[in-house]
Amino acid sequence: MDPKSPAEELPALYRAALDRVAQVAASGRRDLANSVRADAVRIYSRAWDDRARRELEALLRRHAETAAEQPVTGRASRRRTARAA
Repeated sequence: MDPKSPAEELPALYRAALDRVAQVAASGRRDLANSVRADAVRIYSRAWDDRARRELEALLRRHAETAAEQPVTGRASRRRTARAA
């Protein structure tokens, strides 16, 4: 059985990268999310080869921990703090 070609894997990796962008943005790090999105688009827009596959996989690994972080709190946490005081 032949391993999947980059052309078969790249769409799923790109979708995973966009999902990671959404997770990073939800954590409140919108500037980082925009940077990750730009990197993913740049990689995906080039040749669909092993290099692109490796770069998208590396992008996902680099930002796995960032996406797992707790969301940056907004007004809701300030209200809780104000009520607690």
